[in-house]
Amino acid sequence: MAIKSYNPTTPSKRGMTVSDFAEITADAPQKSLTKGKKSTGGRNNLGRVTTRFRGGGNKRRLREIDFKREKDGIPAKVESIEYDPNRTANIALLSYADGEKRYILAPVGLAVGTTVMNGEKAEPKNGNCMLLKNIPLGLSIHNIEMQPGRGAKLVRSAGQVAILRAREGKYAQVKLPSGEVRLINVECRATIGQVGNLDHSKIKLGKAGKKRYAGRRPHVRGVAMNPVDHPMGGGEGRASGGHPQSPWGQLAKGKKTRNRRKASSKFIIERRKK
Repeated sequence: MAIKSYNPTTPSKRGMTVSDFAEITADAPQKSLTKGKKSTGGRNNLGRVTTRFRGGGNKRRLREIDFKREKDGIPAKVESIEYDPNRTANIALLSYADGEKRYILAPVGLAVGTTVMNGEKAEPKNGNCMLLKNIPLGLSIHNIEMQPGRGAKLVRSAGQVAILRAREGKYAQVKLPSGEVRLINVECRATIGQVGNLDHSKIKLGKAGKKRYAGRRPHVRGVAMNPVDHPMGGGEGRASGGHPQSPWGQLAKGKKTRNRRKASSKFIIERRKK
């Protein structure tokens, strides 16, 4: 997908880029696979702000994505490639041979009319979903489960890709986009290929308003606040504010926050690159 730029007819258009949406083939989502999405405004069930600088934004319909891909042995044809406002990747509408329709993440190269399949009978080709024990070593994969049958949790953003490096016993070694190498049960599923919409990272918003459309309010720096509002606030002139930390004193740079006794640490072979 290419990037479209604008002439600087207004200050916001100067340097602004958007996707040309050349891959998108449908104007509206499949109605039966969408539902309403309630905006939280960064608040929990008690109405208290738990995530700052959230609120507003455009209304969206939530597309129900099939992250489990458990419909085995039934071929499905790609009906359309669609835009999803809730994620960076595009989505593909599959129409199965038995008439059921489902959305999946659209990998690179998946085109309308392509046939994909899940399960033991599937071949290791782009868009097919297979168990890790059946995928040839060295292949690019995405949409990876962490626990069998729980649905994909890893490598779901635009342009992301993981590599299946090795298998030993009931675990496979997978190199994640962060550089971390992790052991994952061979009974977990993954989809062949790389997540599409590769040019998403090249998009420049151009103006603050486009952040507001996405529900992101202005982020106020701690050093710009008063001492009563933030540990880094106050000071004569432009004081740096001391150690970077959150409003509640949690150090923001350098402090390791992962629990040393976390049970899943034994599955990490190599830590991510710094």
